[in-house]
Amino acid sequence: MSARTVLLAGATGAVGAPMTRALVGAGYSVLALARSEGSAQAARAAGAVPVRADALDRDGLLKAVDGLAADAVIHQLTAMKAPSRRLTEDNPTNVLRSLGSANLLEAAGVLGARRFLTQSLVLGYGYHDHGERSVTEEDPFGVRRGSVSDHVITGLVEAEDRLFAADHVDGTALRYGLFYGPGTWFDPTPGSRPMPVPLNGGGVMSWIHVDDAVSGTLAALEHGRAGEAYNLVDDRPARFGELAAAARRGRPGLRLPGWALRAAVPYLGDLMLDTTLRVSNAKAARDLGWTPRYPDHRAGTAAPAGRTRSAACDESGPVSSGR
Repeated sequence: MSARTVLLAGATGAVGAPMTRALVGAGYSVLALARSEGSAQAARAAGAVPVRADALDRDGLLKAVDGLAADAVIHQLTAMKAPSRRLTEDNPTNVLRSLGSANLLEAAGVLGARRFLTQSLVLGYGYHDHGERSVTEEDPFGVRRGSVSDHVITGLVEAEDRLFAADHVDGTALRYGLFYGPGTWFDPTPGSRPMPVPLNGGGVMSWIHVDDAVSGTLAALEHGRAGEAYNLVDDRPARFGELAAAARRGRPGLRLPGWALRAAVPYLGDLMLDTTLRVSNAKAARDLGWTPRYPDHRAGTAAPAGRTRSAACDESGPVSSGR
């Protein structure tokens, strides 16, 4: 593989950190957007070149990338460390998906980057019961229900709309399932904080291990088509309670009655109680040649902590994120 250069925003998050290692291992030169010196040091340790800038500071960002060149930009910025009691339209992740996306698209123009990949989520299909059928990329995206979850939908739609409206890049949206694995809400690492789930197990959701999110992103970088969205999920949807139990590896977790969970964090009520979402990954398999290494949460949570496919970039080719 000939060396190419990628600007990665969110390079030290749960998805971004293993993605940095994977890109470097695959022969890419990585410019890692770093807001702090700590992030810059982590980027250097992973083999990337830090670019000190904040994606929300347009002028600072454009100044930082002036004189640099890249072939692609990958937007993996979020600020969702834990579910907050109140979710508003201007929550930090939404701002990163709106203003951050706009600034990164401008930066792509300065860098001369033609490819642009952005993080989206399957939750954009709507926080409601989708039944037994598998949702595909042909289904409506941006379905609102008049509840607190609409704020998340708005952010996802704005990020994708900005991307597909930009005529100076070939944009691809990656609609990930809910992340699990090291650094996420469902982290199997001993000592990690358990995520509360409904007492009855909650709804069925489509998931993706952070390592598979990385391999799917690299596949999309190589083979993704401009103007397309791809679902990156594993093969077997599961209830929230199943993920929590597998992540805790038999250790007691925090389970709450549905009414208590919804009262404590209304957003988790929308997500865990009201949503049933089985999503198909057939398009990614067909167009990108990608299949998840971990077909379900049982395989993914049983994997040794820290083991990533990025260590690899094997013959077949080629996680939540943070700032």
